[in-house]
Amino acid sequence: MEIVGSRQVRPDAWEKVSGQTRYLADMPVADSWFGGTLRSPVPHGRLLGIHRDPSFDWSRVCVVTADDLPGPNVVAMIADDHPILASTEVRFLGEPVALVAAPEPKLLRAALAALRPEIEEQPAILELTAGLQQPLLAEYRIVCGDLEAAWECADRVIAGTYQTGHQEHLYLEPNGVIATPRENGGIEILGSMQCPYYVQRALAVGLKMPADAVIVRQAATGGAFGGKEDYPSILALHAALLARRSGRPVRMVLERTEDIRATTKRHPSRVRHRTGVTREGELVAAEIDVVLDGGAYTTLSPVVLSRAILHAAGPYRLPSARIHGRVVMTHTPPSGAFRGFGAPQVQFAAERHMDRIARELEMSPLDIRRRNLLRDGDQLPFGQRLPEGGSGAAAVLEHAVRHAQYVERRAACAQANQRDPHRRRGIGLSLYFHGGGFTGAGEERIAAKVGVRFAPEGVVEILTSNVEMGQGASTVLCMIAGQALGIDPVHVRHVMPDTSVVPDSGPTVASRTTMIVGKILVAACRRMAAQLPSGRFMETARRWVAAGKELAGEAEYTPPEGQHWDEENYQGDAYKAYSWGADVVEIEIDPATMEVRPRHAYAVVEIGRAIHPVLVAGQVEGGTLQSLGYGYLEELKVRDGRFLNDRMATYIVATAMDAPVFEVGIEELPFPGGPYGAKGVGELPFNGGAPALVAAIDQATGQFVTRIPATPERLLRTEADADGCGDTD
Repeated sequence: MEIVGSRQVRPDAWEKVSGQTRYLADMPVADSWFGGTLRSPVPHGRLLGIHRDPSFDWSRVCVVTADDLPGPNVVAMIADDHPILASTEVRFLGEPVALVAAPEPKLLRAALAALRPEIEEQPAILELTAGLQQPLLAEYRIVCGDLEAAWECADRVIAGTYQTGHQEHLYLEPNGVIATPRENGGIEILGSMQCPYYVQRALAVGLKMPADAVIVRQAATGGAFGGKEDYPSILALHAALLARRSGRPVRMVLERTEDIRATTKRHPSRVRHRTGVTREGELVAAEIDVVLDGGAYTTLSPVVLSRAILHAAGPYRLPSARIHGRVVMTHTPPSGAFRGFGAPQVQFAAERHMDRIARELEMSPLDIRRRNLLRDGDQLPFGQRLPEGGSGAAAVLEHAVRHAQYVERRAACAQANQRDPHRRRGIGLSLYFHGGGFTGAGEERIAAKVGVRFAPEGVVEILTSNVEMGQGASTVLCMIAGQALGIDPVHVRHVMPDTSVVPDSGPTVASRTTMIVGKILVAACRRMAAQLPSGRFMETARRWVAAGKELAGEAEYTPPEGQHWDEENYQGDAYKAYSWGADVVEIEIDPATMEVRPRHAYAVVEIGRAIHPVLVAGQVEGGTLQSLGYGYLEELKVRDGRFLNDRMATYIVATAMDAPVFEVGIEELPFPGGPYGAKGVGELPFNGGAPALVAAIDQATGQFVTRIPATPERLLRTEADADGCGDTD
């Protein structure tokens, strides 16, 4: 039975489109109270105290401050610098300083209004450049080749600086959890989340209790994009503290404005390239400086920076390079995980710089990429050599260029612009890649486990901590199990993750669910099937279980042979495999208003093997549209540490009305380390949309855009600057 590559119906489709799925805010919990957060009104200051209005009846609610914590005041992440509640210092506007729970929302609002934090405001660091004068949150370096000798071989040295801003996840469902105290003194968490075991560890540390006393269950999750990787740990701690204090279940579901103000964002970036090239356009040397704005606390910044510097050179051969990456601290809300995880920022810069090199050498954007793209056997700056079949760069580039008729359309846009000055057209090209799974030895440290069991009702249950959050994991994992067992996926069920039931398979991040967890799932299925006598699996399994025998299997991650990673020197095999992509985006722009309208987007990806081609196309279209929005629409404005457009009415994202006509191509170079040859796809398409769109703006307007989002205001201002009558941005 060939299931992989077919178009299976999503098991969660009907309930979601019919409105039957219950998300956290829909779930009734008897005798539950409502939790809320008192937040700092300033970006930086000394917290001197929290005053309670004596006219308010405080016996009707419960209040928790940093003085009431049962364990260390820390949200356990990578670094122990993020407090559960501010105690002596506030480091960003909106930082939690106290928690309140009440039996009904109106009383909760009144109680929060009756609390007043006393804060001695201090100067705040609000810009990335100023943050460079402070201690860094993270720093890495990569050095390869003989850089000094390589500069001597260069005919030209070309430099450029590229910038990106904050970006809000704007998932359909805001963050939310329900915390319920247990009779044995433990706590149970139900939440909208990506990483149940992250939440369990944070609660075990923060509440100072054994991990098995904390049960974490995932509720149906309405989108995440990385925004529910780290933040649910914070919200779960807050709800758990209130539940333990009140002795009742406590529901904390953020309103949209509070969610935007308080939760993590994509790291703003500044990337500087200085590149030595030959007259023919061959890259010979480069210095790349990457600076990310991490906000007030470390959160996941070290691993975001890690992926950023490993992708900073783009999918191009670079024999000699020095890459330096830093994350600075500012008094703004912490930056965190976001789809692409540092790669979109640096690949925007890399693609823009390739376009700059092409312009200065009077080459086409296509030719400069063809000359320098990574091929099988090439070595990346950190020492990893691509094996046979390891590079899909040429395949996706040529497929995209041919399918989109890039050369012909580029000439047609130029001719149209000469004929009609009132409607400008442009077409842009990008080439990109993305490492699948955790960086370096990360998968070895996680040592992910996956289980399967045959349930009494006659279905195979998949036991994994990896979650369905809209991306199709439940569908793909059921298909992989069905293929491994030779059964129809309708007989397979992905169990909703619950830390008391499923093993720790690692987090649902890093494009690892299909590639890494799916491979372990195949092994677990085969171990289960090996217990049975020969025969059709379903018939034999039913007889086995009817006879009172248990039928289950479990497997653990097995690292590939021959790969090595040196964490100290940042050298070696950074990822088990890479996925590749190329985009061609065509736009129209009104020269009077500089309003950009994407018309066509051609995206081609190489992902090893497409388990479910329709879901792959959906991921590529959705990720590309999100990346296009990042490139020209999504400007999260910050003033004095405050996000100004903190609601859906004012934070503009690309919708169906803004979507171009999409065409998706899939190239397949099967990867032996993935299930049936599959690699990851979820994060990959975010890396290509923005630079391709901005390259199209270049052709349409003649401007060379180096900062995104390229909003009409910014484009008009840049045009005015070129005429000598505008302010610099």
